[in-house]
Amino acid sequence: MPRFSVKWVVAVVLIGVVGGAFFFCEYLIYFPTILKCAWPKISHARGGEGIDGHSVDSAVRAMVLSDTHLLGAVGGHWFDKLRREWQMERAFQTALWLLRPEIVFILGDIFDEGKWSSQKHWEDDVRRFHRMFRHSTDTELVVLVGNHDIGFHYEMDWFKLQRFEKVFNASSTRIVTKKGVNFLLVNSVALHGDGCPICQSVEKELIKLSRDLNCSLQSAQSGSGVMDGCEGSQLYPPTPPIMLQHYPLYRVSDAGCTGQDAAPPEERHLLFREKYDVLSKEASQRLLQWFKPRLILSGHTHSGCEVLHDNKYPEISVPSFSWRNRNNPSFILATVSPSSYTLSKCFLPEESTVISVYCSAGACLLLLFLAHCLWMKGLLQCLSLCLLGKHKSL
Repeated sequence: MPRFSVKWVVAVVLIGVVGGAFFFCEYLIYFPTILKCAWPKISHARGGEGIDGHSVDSAVRAMVLSDTHLLGAVGGHWFDKLRREWQMERAFQTALWLLRPEIVFILGDIFDEGKWSSQKHWEDDVRRFHRMFRHSTDTELVVLVGNHDIGFHYEMDWFKLQRFEKVFNASSTRIVTKKGVNFLLVNSVALHGDGCPICQSVEKELIKLSRDLNCSLQSAQSGSGVMDGCEGSQLYPPTPPIMLQHYPLYRVSDAGCTGQDAAPPEERHLLFREKYDVLSKEASQRLLQWFKPRLILSGHTHSGCEVLHDNKYPEISVPSFSWRNRNNPSFILATVSPSSYTLSKCFLPEESTVISVYCSAGACLLLLFLAHCLWMKGLLQCLSLCLLGKHKSL
């Protein structure tokens, strides 16, 4: 075989190995992983006293993720930023294409540096977010506020909060209703209970929403229209809400959390700090008393957990969607009707798998290169012997 042909074959093989590994790890890997996920079907009433047997078509298909932490201009290395944002964009776009959710909730900490970013850097972060989490008009995207978006309680101010609300064109505390299901969005960063102006505003709005929901339930149960004391209240579908927020309700630690997305064993017994890792006991009890939610979904801890508060209020902590925070990010698929709900968890590719594929491709390249060098060395030796033999015969 001519030498140039060998070079071309080797080049084609090398390009095939590199290109194949890159295409698989950066595009294809998300499809087989997310194809394993499916919308759970409601077969038993859960979270309410409704009728069994709701079909997926008659319920809301909601996708829930948390803690995307888009890196900012200060603490984000350019390669880390490029890598993590590409991973999240491909995972999100693949999930949208394969699963077709009707509504997507992101439970706060959208940005990593919203709490201190300048207006210029903020606008750049927002632009990248809209590119990564673009969606069709068939899907509604609802974003909640987290401590990294506006700062912890002692860092937040009206400017940061209003800047966040303006970008997403909605109040940070409100009710989103879809197909008769009430989704209560809570600005949990402002629930310190110390009387700060933002805290007072948020608590006032929560009390109003609680009154509206209770009046809606009472009016439906009585069947006699507006109840006394409910004049001027806004009526919602008469069903307990699904409550979504960034901070989890109060719990001592993650000691009771299990599963492949739970916190590492060495971290599960670390005690949580109130108003920093979780809401305070007082704020948690107020929310449960005001709304009596049939399900709570929260983020912030970057790890998964299931907790039952007061033996009747289930809470699911949703892990981080970013590979920067976890080797195995995931999101929740929720099928929710006015009286029932069911959940499933969808795991994304593990970053260790991606690294293993790249390492295997690198090893193959090295072996091919060594084989090529040995083959070329053997060919040169043969040619040398042939030439030497001819020289001696002459």
